[in-house]
Amino acid sequence: MTSRDPAFRCATTSQRREEPATGTASNVRAFLLVEHPGPWGVNALRDARLPDGLGEAVLRAAASARVRPLLVRRPDRSTHPEGIRVFAAFAHPSRPWMQTTVLTDPHQLLALDLVALGAGRSPGLTPFDGRLLCVCTHGRHDACCAERGRPVAAALAATHPDDTWEVSHIGGDRFAGNMLVLPEGLYYGRLDAASSLAIADRLAADELDLDHLRGRSSYAMPVQFAEIALRRELGEARMDSVRLVSRRISAGLTDAVFEVDGVRWAVQVRTAPGAYQLQLTCRATRDNPVPLHELVAISRSD
Repeated sequence: MTSRDPAFRCATTSQRREEPATGTASNVRAFLLVEHPGPWGVNALRDARLPDGLGEAVLRAAASARVRPLLVRRPDRSTHPEGIRVFAAFAHPSRPWMQTTVLTDPHQLLALDLVALGAGRSPGLTPFDGRLLCVCTHGRHDACCAERGRPVAAALAATHPDDTWEVSHIGGDRFAGNMLVLPEGLYYGRLDAASSLAIADRLAADELDLDHLRGRSSYAMPVQFAEIALRRELGEARMDSVRLVSRRISAGLTDAVFEVDGVRWAVQVRTAPGAYQLQLTCRATRDNPVPLHELVAISRSD
């Protein structure tokens, strides 16, 4: 397919075909968030109005260090009075952490120790013990992200102003409104204003909302699916109650073992490419298959 309907909306289409969102979070552990009020362009860092090709240089350095760079901004476009707020987060599955600083010159981005961040070590910034609610509103990348993300960001900003940021493309446009929670690396999808506020309340109690959770970014997608399937089976929403012990992925089958309150559980998931080629984003120029996860079995493995 070479031409696209400008009225096409990937999130609406995904909902109509009842596509599961479970096990679809981007697989990322290290995140670099850079404050930039916009405009962002299609590729946020490359197209943002950063001086001297700085965006491209940060992209190269981050890719080499296996760090996901993202732009963030306050929903009201206010900026830090002293410069550029930066967050470094590492979404370790059991020991996530985050650090922050304020840069007075954007060129200081190139001095950040992204190699350390990518390896899960401190880049030397100030520890930050809060939690960020990052809502994708990157409309130049995908219309659904702006149309569905902005009401979510506005609702959260009204009640959680210190925690809420708009964020550039995080993946899974068809599940908009999307939210990335850091430092845990939790991806939530298909949010509206009401559901996002309910999720924020549950996060404050260190609980997960399993109806909208797409997955934990520190895990591969089949393992994300396995964790959520086990949590649903056990009715277990406590943030840190499910610990991954081992996982093996082979020939489309994932065998994951989790521990919950001293009991080990084996979860097997089958993952296969979708049977149909579909337009997955509003801007996509070609169709792609949709991988499908299927729960095979859950059993105690004592």
